[in-house]
Amino acid sequence: MKLLDKLKINHKPRSGGLDLLKYIGPGLLVTVGFIDPGNWATNLAAGSEFGYALLWVVTFSSIMLIIIQHNVAHLGIVTGLCLSEATNKYMPRTLSRPILGSAMLASISTSLAEILGGAIALRMLFSIPIKIGAVIVTVACLIMLLSNTYSKIERWIIMFVSIIGLSFLYELALVDVNWGQAVQGWVKPSFPENSMLIIMSVLGAVVMPHNLFLHSEVIQSREWNLEDESVIKKQLKYEFYDTLLSMVIGWAINSAMIILAAATFFKEKIAVDELDQAQQLLVPLVGNNAGVIFAAALLLAGISSTITSGIAGASIFAGFYGEAYNHKDLHSKLGVILSFVPALLIIFLIGDPFKGLILSQMLLSVQLPITVFSQVYLTSSKKVMGQYVNSRSTTILLLLLGTMVTVLNIALLISLF
Repeated sequence: MKLLDKLKINHKPRSGGLDLLKYIGPGLLVTVGFIDPGNWATNLAAGSEFGYALLWVVTFSSIMLIIIQHNVAHLGIVTGLCLSEATNKYMPRTLSRPILGSAMLASISTSLAEILGGAIALRMLFSIPIKIGAVIVTVACLIMLLSNTYSKIERWIIMFVSIIGLSFLYELALVDVNWGQAVQGWVKPSFPENSMLIIMSVLGAVVMPHNLFLHSEVIQSREWNLEDESVIKKQLKYEFYDTLLSMVIGWAINSAMIILAAATFFKEKIAVDELDQAQQLLVPLVGNNAGVIFAAALLLAGISSTITSGIAGASIFAGFYGEAYNHKDLHSKLGVILSFVPALLIIFLIGDPFKGLILSQMLLSVQLPITVFSQVYLTSSKKVMGQYVNSRSTTILLLLLGTMVTVLNIALLISLF
């Protein structure tokens, strides 16, 4: 998917209502990071402890994510470079190398959490030990990434996200939901006693470093003619629709997790803070099918998020060499391997999945501000973005959001210790 090498100069997308369908996809890959196993855990805890009261956090975090992801996608469309390539090209080597190096560590950290999520799902479904499950998930994702083109991966991910969404629709159909309280929870901010840790967890898990690198990479998959200003403007418009639709889907799935927990566990006054516990408790409350579907959806979420973490790792590592992601390119292959293998080794060395998750969150919390503020620097630079540079108000908004997300992540990290 090397944009500059494969650019189709004569390609000009036709206008029309169906054009949007051609550009749906990149945003959904980013959505996967918004519904990864880490989000499952925080959402279930939010719903089981506070009912519908914290649904507004999902609404707020979705809006925040739309703004930040929309901005980094602009970088990819306008420059034809992903975030790692732009960092390598426009920043001094003394800065770009540490930034990309820390981003690679963040990719490993993300893969660690995602592989663990898939392994936990395999344990739920087939009683497979965590370590063996982690190997299965890693090998399966390696095979998919190293043997499939981006377009095939995109179709797989869209199918997985669709199944996850349908799974939660089925789960919600089995329980008695108080939709009046749910609607109120979505739009009315509230801070129940002892809820700040959960609020920080839900918000802090939204913006992830690898997703910023990922979005700026996959948004280029359509290979546009960047010499035509009208084409660039059209893609900027369609990218916003793609991002908006994808984040709304993520909002709906995350909301469904909280609602399910509120309608089952909160109603029974059962606090849930582990995925295994949630699956086991669903069976007596809702039925055996609900427990199986819950675990199957978690497995798809774990595999999907591991795959997108691998693409991000490949993009970051290729960026060291000024290259775009290409599943056939050596540097991209090495990036995938370097994202997965260390994560798998850490799972074997640590043994305790909870400790592994804490380690992953620690690395992400430390690295996140580096990626966010690097992105804002690049998209606010006229040298990089030309006429599409951020306005002053946009830059201020991004800096405020970046600061808020950073503070939330650091506060969450401190609370874990």
